[in-house]
Amino acid sequence: MDPIVILSAGVATGTVLFFAALGEVFAERSGVLNLGVEGMMLIGAMSAFSVANSLGNPWLGIVVAMIAAGLISQIHAYIVITLQADQVVSGLALTFVGTGISLVLGEGLSKAGTVAQIPALSVPLLSQIPFLGPIFFTNQSVLVYLGYLIAPLAWYYINRTRPGLHLRAVGEYPSAADALGINVFALRYWYVFVGGMLAGLGGATLSLAVSPGWFSELTTNGQGWIAVGLVIFAQWDPIRAALGSYAFGALRRMILDIQGPLTLFGFDNPFYYNSYLGFFLQMIPYAFTVIVLVIGSREAIRKRLGSPAALGVPYIRGERGK
Repeated sequence: MDPIVILSAGVATGTVLFFAALGEVFAERSGVLNLGVEGMMLIGAMSAFSVANSLGNPWLGIVVAMIAAGLISQIHAYIVITLQADQVVSGLALTFVGTGISLVLGEGLSKAGTVAQIPALSVPLLSQIPFLGPIFFTNQSVLVYLGYLIAPLAWYYINRTRPGLHLRAVGEYPSAADALGINVFALRYWYVFVGGMLAGLGGATLSLAVSPGWFSELTTNGQGWIAVGLVIFAQWDPIRAALGSYAFGALRRMILDIQGPLTLFGFDNPFYYNSYLGFFLQMIPYAFTVIVLVIGSREAIRKRLGSPAALGVPYIRGERGK
């Protein structure tokens, strides 16, 4: 196994996770937990692939994917912000709705053949940097480079700008933000929409850049759930979300590379190795995600990690406290 190849592929696949995780960071920073990331990613992957297949324009596919996923996120926003329903239940329902819609509308796309793809390129000079150049700047998709730019910009926006201050305020102390004239409901709607668009961008990146050429219910393959876990792992920080996403991408690629008819761990039977050890290795990233989610679900630990104080709590104007 070539570590440069693994890390380079990890950056590419990690970009998918990063876009989805960053969208969830924005939504949760505003106080809204959205577990519908998987469904929104599938909507994005289906929309982008369908547009690229029918019109031959992958860039238009990206735009349509972001808008489609953003619009479907508003179902969740209406249910939890206006109707003040349980955010966990609504998010899970959104995953089922998004998955169902994408599979119905995307029927037959798996047989569509080759579609126009987002181009990959190498950055002059930077690609010549020893070790780092081949990993980050050689033959990567344009969307990967977009991820490099978005991560620090998102961190700066959240932590160093007035709109970012408003975002943090509605996620920490919405009643205080409301008293200062900040429209809590409008901002929460907006950042759920932003989260949906970024999840759609992640799905579009997957179908048009990272794993181009096909669409099915296995396109995202649980990556939306990994993105949700990464938000807790990253402590709601965009830079940490990017680094965690690239690390997860490299881990998933490494697991794929070491599968095969090997005698690793004394398994001489290729079928036995592929059937059992292979499944176990594929399970590792998802098992880690479940552990992170279980740990992060405890309120005391969430506070220690820096979770927004009003995360998951509906805001009712006039109530005392949050």
